[in-house]
Parts: sequence; structure tokens; C-alpha cells
Amino acid sequence: QVQLVESGGGSVQAGGSLRLSCAASGRTLSSYAMGWFRQAPGKEREFVAAIAWSLGYTYYAESAKGRFIISREKAKNTVYLQMNDLKPEDTAVYYCAARTIAPIMTHLENEYDNWGHGTQVTVSS
Repeated sequence: QVQLVESGGGSVQAGGSLRLSCAASGRTLSSYAMGWFRQAPGKEREFVAAIAWSLGYTYYAESAKGRFIISREKAKNTVYLQMNDLKPEDTAVYYCAARTIAPIMTHLENEYDNWGHGTQVTVSS
């Protein structure tokens, strides 16, 4: 098991930026894939971005391409989501997830077996 704690959420105006962090503890992440998901009010949780911890390959949802950047800092066992040019439709609770069964990135929510509690991001127009 790995414990995940998100931070960095908040309120920002449209066009602004936020950087979310996900600190992992409990196990090393060397053979994991990490992902960010989000859930807006009244909507299902959706994939945002993923990263292969070992090699750093990344994968983005279409809505995130060109605006969001996922990265990891091995020394701190932390994954980041840099979000730029934020829009009101980015408003959601953002969740960090770890896929421990295989280091392969995926957009499928049920392939991730460890989840954080989420951090709220609110973007006003």
C-alpha cells in the first residue's frame, strides 16, 4: 500500500495557474504509474494526466494537453501537476492515484489501486 496526500489546490481566476502536489509514502514508486484525475460537481471522475515513475513518460487527456504538465521528483517521492491557463471548466476536486500492479500508464480509473483524498480547485471567470 502507498499513501497519497494531495496539496496545492485553491481558488484562482481564469487564466491563472496552480501547481498541485501529491506526496507518496509507504512504498517506493519505482515500478508504479501515477495519475491525476478530477471530479466536477455532478459529473463522473475523469482522467487528467499520468506519468510512468521510472522513465518519466507522460500521457494527457485532450483537455489537459498544452496547458497542464505532470512531473515527478524522485528524491521527494512527489508527483506534480502544473496547471496553466486555467478555465472555469477546470473546477473540480483533483485526485492523485497510483497504479501499483504495473508501471504502464493508463487513463482507466479502475486500473489505479491507491488514491488520495483530493484537493479542491476552483476557477472563477
